[in-house]
Order: sequence, then structure tokens, then C-alpha cells
Amino acid sequence: MKKDNCTAMLVGKDATLDGSTMIARDEDGYGGINEKLFVVNKARHYDEEYVSKYNGFKMHLEGDGCRWTGTPTADESEGRWDEQGINEYNVAMSATETEATNARCLGHDPLVKDGINEDSMVYLVLPFIKTAREGVKRLGQLIEKYGTGESNGIAFSDNEEVWYLETGAGHQWVAARVPDDSYAICPNIMVIQNVDFDDSDNFMYASTIRDFVEENHLNPSQDGTFNFRDIFGTKDEADAFYNTPRTWYGQKLFNPSIEQDPTSQEMPFTRVPEKKIGVEDVEKFLTSHYNGTEYDPMDTYSSGDEKKQKMFRSIALDRNQESSILQIRNDVPKELAGVQWINMGFYAYSPYVPFYTNIENTPANYQVADHTVDPDQSAYWLYKTLQVLVEPRYHQYIYQINTYRDECQSYGVGRVSEIDKEAKDKQGDMLTSFLTSANEVTANEITKKTKTLISDLVRQALNSSKYQFERGDNL
Repeated sequence: MKKDNCTAMLVGKDATLDGSTMIARDEDGYGGINEKLFVVNKARHYDEEYVSKYNGFKMHLEGDGCRWTGTPTADESEGRWDEQGINEYNVAMSATETEATNARCLGHDPLVKDGINEDSMVYLVLPFIKTAREGVKRLGQLIEKYGTGESNGIAFSDNEEVWYLETGAGHQWVAARVPDDSYAICPNIMVIQNVDFDDSDNFMYASTIRDFVEENHLNPSQDGTFNFRDIFGTKDEADAFYNTPRTWYGQKLFNPSIEQDPTSQEMPFTRVPEKKIGVEDVEKFLTSHYNGTEYDPMDTYSSGDEKKQKMFRSIALDRNQESSILQIRNDVPKELAGVQWINMGFYAYSPYVPFYTNIENTPANYQVADHTVDPDQSAYWLYKTLQVLVEPRYHQYIYQINTYRDECQSYGVGRVSEIDKEAKDKQGDMLTSFLTSANEVTANEITKKTKTLISDLVRQALNSSKYQFERGDNL
């Protein structure tokens, strides 16, 4: 369902402006429509035979699960696809970044058709973990036991640590901790490089992976290093044009002094940024399209070279569905720490809306996305409608769009600060109820701003129709 899509960014706590951790991902899909929701799943006891509607994966799911947010697909006839969220212990999970394993490794450990896949991972892991490390271990054990039918990258974070887990072949996986002072850019290729099996603080891995690689003669290294990307990855021509340019652009934004080739397949997994990173910086990357370079397909300032403008796969593109920045803060009480910034529609046109995750429910229009287009009832369709209006008149509307997005961001930042202050004397159920209501106020205001913008854009479009004909034009 989601093949060769999505772009992720992970940031350690010492690399951010406010000391928070952030894992973020653009969820893209086939075509332009894949109706998405933002929901809260209540804490409950699980005792069920779980069966994936997507690929038939089965397991008995049992245990006490905590409350967690998710961004599932509205139509569950082909699976849940909960994708990304934060649980009540302030553990964040994003699953997944679609990747690929090379044919040599797959020959020895084929993908498992009915293994645990992207559609099921969040549902089977996020309710049952209290730290990011626990998330890595739980998912890793499920992959070893049941296998997986896909090669994927999965992000976990809590207020202290950020982890990235990658699956290679049917049952193999490794996970690396992003250094606290660093960030990582993850397109649709394997990114983890040298694995230190003696460093349990920073690496976790499948119990079978070393024997698997050695017995099947899979490691091409001359010096004995275990480079997961080199052993399991693809590194083909398609990667050089579809994937690596996204890493190049992200590292260009956050390390502008470093010169790299956009098609290089040797760019590092993590870097220390030249300046501290804020939520707005992550948004800038996740909504970008090689802005300010000759590869920008929506170049506003010059005609450009059309061949170069279409050379690389953009981050903002027509298949955008839902983007989340999962922020776990360290400068507020833990009950206020989790904030999920959500963007629906075409990311370069829509704003990110901040939602506290210690909540009872989400705003009503984020819980609806039927096949019928209804911008009044559905946030998803509201922002998809904005996309339809802006795209054919991009150069006419883009300055107005950027102003609107900046205003929404300023409002969102101000709201978080305001809510933090108002919530400081509240606790328990009273706090949860307050944050639920506060989220609704935030969403309603940005929804109002969006509807006002859409009304203005429609009026502009009507007044600039090329089919205007004044009385007397033919006299």
C-alpha cells in the first residue's frame, strides 16, 4: 500500500533548541488520495487474535495497553495503518520508512508474505512500551519470531533517546541510537552504517544477524567492519535519483558548509548540525522541494532547466497524505511533554497543527475522512481541497500561502506556550480534559484561518478567469 514513499527526520535532544527529542515523518501514499485521521486509542486490556486485513499476519495479542495517539487510514478494509503517535508514557513511534534489501540477502532469508508489516506495527507495539528501547526490543522480537514482508525503517523516541530500527531480509534487523547532539535524514533506503556489537548503549540487533551474515558470506568489507547499509542495502541507480538527493538536501539545510553530491550513496547516517534545530526547521525540511536549488520542480524565481527540475524525487509532492512531528519535551512536566504536530494534504501548502497527546479525544474534524469530499466535516479533505486550489496557480498564490503558513505556525507556537502556562496548576483527569479542550480551540482557529484562505483563493480564481467576456467586446 505504501511502497517507495515517505521521508523521515530524527533529532537528538542536545541538537534541538529546547532540549526536546523529535522524530518526524512525511507519510505518502500511492496516488493523491489516502484518507487519514488523527485519533486517540484508550488504555485497555488486550486479549485478541489479531489478523491483519492487509496481508493476513496473525498473532495472539495479550496484555495491558496504555493510551496512545495514531494517524490511521479512515478505510480499514485494507488494514489499520496507524503510522505514528505518542503513548501516555511519552514514547513516540513512527512506522514506517519503506526501504529495500538487495537480492543476495533476500536469497538467503526471503521476505515473509504474511509477516508483521507496516500496517500492524504501531498497533502491536506502541500501547505496550514505556521507553524507546522497549519499543526497539519488542518490535525486534516480533520480527525475529514472525518475519516481515517488507524492508522498513522504524523510529522510536522518548524524552532521552532517539532510535532508528531497520529490517533487512525476512528476519534480520539492527537498530542504532541517534547521538544526542545529532540528527538523521532517512529517505527510502537503508541508512544505518557501522554496527558495534559490543556497544549495547547505542546498538541493538537480531540475535541471528552475525551468524547469518558470516555463514552466507554477505559482508563485502575488507577490514571486518559490519556496515549494515553495505551488507543489506541496494545502492542502485534508482536510489541515486529517488532517495539520496533527499538526504543531500536535508544535510545541506543543517550543515550548509559541507559540499556533497546529491547522488552520492556514501553520505553519513547522522551529522551534528551547525546550529540548533527547532520544530520550524524540521517542518522546513519535511515540506521542501529542493527550494533554492536548480532541482526545485516548483521554482518561483526563474524558468530553470526543466530537466534538472524533474531529476530528483521531491519531498513535497502530490502523494502527500499526513505528516507528523512527534516532539517529547524536557522543559515542562511530563504530563505536558508530548506534542504531535500534524500536517495534512500537500505539505508545502498546509500548516502543522500542534496537539498535546495527554488527551481524551481529538477534534471532531480530525476523526472523519469519508470517500465523499467534505471540507466542512473533515480536516483531511479541508487541506486536500486547499491543495487542489493552489497547485494549478502555484506561482500566483505561493506568497499568500507562505504568509498563511507562517501565521498558523506563529499561532501554534503561541498556543503551546499559552497552554503550558494555563495548565501548570492542573493535574490528573482535570489536566487531560483541559488539554483535550485546548487542542480543539487550536484546531478550530487554524481550521477557520484555512477556510478564510480558501474563500479568498476561490474569489481570486473566479475574478481571473480567462473566459471573462464583457458586454460590448464584440461590438
